[in-house]
Amino acid sequence: MSSTALPRLSLLATALSFAFAAPALHAQDLTSAASGATVASVTVSASRFPDQPGVGATVITADEIRRAGAANVNQAIRKIGGVYGRQSLDGSPDFALDLRGFGSNSSENVVVMLDGVRLSENELGGAVLSTIPIETVERIEIIRGGASVLFGEGATGGVIQIVTKKPTTNAQRGSVFAELGQFKSRDLRVSAAKSWDGFALDASVAHQGTDNYRQNNHFQQNAFSGGAQWAYNGGRFGLRIDSARSDSRLPGSLTQAQFEADPRKSFTLNDHGSLDADRQTAFIEHHIGQLELAAELSHREKTVKSTYFFDFGSGPFASNAAYDSRQNQFSPRLRYVSPLQGMQNELVAGIDWIRWNRKTESDFSKADATQTSKAVYVRDELRLAGGARVSAGARHETFDKDFSDPLSFSLPKPESSGQSQNAWELQGSYPVLANAEVYAKFGQSYRVPNADENSFRSSVQVLKIQTSHDIEIGATVGDSNAQVTARVFRHNLENEIFFDPTLNFGTNTNLDPTRRQGVEFDGEMQVAQAWRVSGHAQHVKATFREGVNAGREMVLVPKNVVTARLAWVPGDGQTADFGAQWVDSQRYGDDFKNSCSARIPSFTTFDARYARTFGAWEFAVSGQNLADKKYYSNAFSCRGGIYPSDGRQLKVSLRYDFK
Repeated sequence: MSSTALPRLSLLATALSFAFAAPALHAQDLTSAASGATVASVTVSASRFPDQPGVGATVITADEIRRAGAANVNQAIRKIGGVYGRQSLDGSPDFALDLRGFGSNSSENVVVMLDGVRLSENELGGAVLSTIPIETVERIEIIRGGASVLFGEGATGGVIQIVTKKPTTNAQRGSVFAELGQFKSRDLRVSAAKSWDGFALDASVAHQGTDNYRQNNHFQQNAFSGGAQWAYNGGRFGLRIDSARSDSRLPGSLTQAQFEADPRKSFTLNDHGSLDADRQTAFIEHHIGQLELAAELSHREKTVKSTYFFDFGSGPFASNAAYDSRQNQFSPRLRYVSPLQGMQNELVAGIDWIRWNRKTESDFSKADATQTSKAVYVRDELRLAGGARVSAGARHETFDKDFSDPLSFSLPKPESSGQSQNAWELQGSYPVLANAEVYAKFGQSYRVPNADENSFRSSVQVLKIQTSHDIEIGATVGDSNAQVTARVFRHNLENEIFFDPTLNFGTNTNLDPTRRQGVEFDGEMQVAQAWRVSGHAQHVKATFREGVNAGREMVLVPKNVVTARLAWVPGDGQTADFGAQWVDSQRYGDDFKNSCSARIPSFTTFDARYARTFGAWEFAVSGQNLADKKYYSNAFSCRGGIYPSDGRQLKVSLRYDFK
């Protein structure tokens, strides 16, 4: 079998590895708006409620997003947050985000939240962030490391939380943005929001399209997001509707020889897919003295279709796949803050309930899969005199799975199973100096095999739950003028869920014990009145701890990733932002034995943006991969299965802000 066919078959086996999670709600604090308060200072929501700044977290602000010219949330996380991302396979701007070196399963080891609603789902593929209106984002919080107590399964690598802007009372805002660029790229976004004494409305529409860098890689997406909310004495409640439609052409993979000859080439000129998704969300918050109550109820429907063409010598034939999935979520929770013998105690407790169902209609599957998860969690934090913090938490979650597929050759028909798992954590921090704080985190996190993995597995029994024992020790030194955070971490994993290409021509399985360990650095400094530098660096060693591959490197994990940015803000209406990222070499996707004599080469990319404002107008020019580096971050077989990354692209944009 050719190296080009291997990743196509892997994609086909999962129908289409798209994932979607439309914006669920906008956290607009109308309680404050009703009293005339202004927007609060930046905080990190380490407890699923607005909280004090969390040590060790990376926070991306709205000003940084606009200055860097990030077109969507995914790009902001990569460019500004320093998170490594792999080129998407479908031409969308939603790269696979990798925290702590989890390779091709990185998306399944990161939980994505939008204003308290979980976007990560029970499928392969990451949350689609490109549909979240970037103009509505107040900040993005990146919490690295195990966090399953509060955020559930899949949070071993970390958590990404998107928090949207809050209106003030009797105010309005809006913008119109248009951008054109190479490869026939276009981006049009219109957003508006208005609030009265205790009522607010907002709406955003967006259209983006591009032919992309490669042949047969056209992508187009239309999205709408709108909501209404009401504030009352002691709380607020609201409703939100989100919808998106996208179409993709799928260029397939290349061999090394084909990549070197022409990285823009495609040999799958007829493959294509589409995704339609709709989400409705209701939320409520209520305060009773020192007790804070909150809950979200959301319903999501998604339809995914794909068509792949194959030719095994007797002529091409089309393989069609389509599935419809639904997901309901309900997440009530409470927080109680009270004094305790001169200290402050914060208790957070909640319930997460999710029911997911998917029905597939394809040439190779008629699967009907359902999963219901129920979790209860509690976390208590004690803030001592002098600024020290100590916290402990625990979570118990159960999963009930049902699966049937009359076209399956090996799996039971039907199949029902139940699994349960616990998570725990201990954390502490201490300010050793006025501008220096040290902290430590210990805990157990977990990930549950999703429906795609269980339906294409290596054993008769359902895959086991992946667990990780997590340790992290770090320190933050400095203030707003200059600050550095350093972290040392280790994740010892049991039963890691992964696609093993060496088993039965490739199948999902529980691996022998593995490990992720390394160090991370985040820093920023005001070097002059108008100049500010920032940087992120990660060194991670991902290896097998035991078994036949003991001591060998995990695949698709670069040991080092370094991101640096330089911002120029002279205060006269001009801004400029320059960025660079270096990614170390890594093992090819099927090289479990570390026997391939080649590695995916390291690469460095550069981007920049210059903008000038004229009153309410802003004109900008930007560029990605300015050196036009020919490289790739996805390659699923030795010197093959290559998905080339984008070449150089220049864009111009015009924006108008109104109030």
